Amino acid sequence: MSSTPNKGENLDTAERLMRSAVSSGAGLIALPELWNCHGLEDVYRENAEPVPGPTTEFLGGLAGELGVYLLGGSILEGRPQSTKLHNTSTFFGPDGRMSAVYRKIHLFDVKAPDREYLESRTIAAGTEIVTAKAGAATIGLSVCYDVRFPELYRLLALRGAEVLAVPAAFTLQTGKDHWELLLRARAVENQAYVVAPAQWGRKADGRWTYGRSIIVDPWGTVLAQCPDRDGFALATLDLDHLDRFREDFPALKNRRPEAYDW
Repeated sequence: MSSTPNKGENLDTAERLMRSAVSSGAGLIALPELWNCHGLEDVYRENAEPVPGPTTEFLGGLAGELGVYLLGGSILEGRPQSTKLHNTSTFFGPDGRMSAVYRKIHLFDVKAPDREYLESRTIAAGTEIVTAKAGAATIGLSVCYDVRFPELYRLLALRGAEVLAVPAAFTLQTGKDHWELLLRARAVENQAYVVAPAQWGRKADGRWTYGRSIIVDPWGTVLAQCPDRDGFALATLDLDHLDRFREDFPALKNRRPEAYDW
């Protein structure tokens, strides 16, 4: 998706893409970071919502109607008595119920060649590591900049995650060099599938997002990737294959935490 400040248009686009994905056989759908509203800080504050709230009700209704598991990308969640928001990811089952809520832990505070990014100016960091169940699969939740912190994903893997979800809005400058590299690394080192839906195109604040939504298997092979337009990537996540792979190549079991006290 290439989301705009117009929440209604973004919800319409997301619904159209979700229905199309289900028609193509999808049973698990994932949306990108800040998919329901993307713009300047004042737009974010004006469009922040409680969780649960209108957008999560919309997502739960669609998940229930379509009979799918749904990762709700992330939206901006208002916080009572605070000027800062949470960047919040949610997960829904085919019954339409919201089963998990994750608030982005690592905030994007960096100096890039073209500008400074201070996510902490408007966003409060989350503190909890979260997994969700999608049938027999365990999904590890994260958001965008989290992907640069491998310790989070190792903890998710140790909590049973077989699929790592990384909804994102990577900048063009970092994405062209690091997006695929980081996602494939997280897949390989944790012997897990990675599902990473992404924003693409130029945004209302003038910056460009990299896009290239991607699905990676535990060997680091790219199974599917989106071109630079609204659409979806589709792949099979084979848990039996994953179990066999982890048994034959038991890297997670070969850890020596007593040697590095972590």
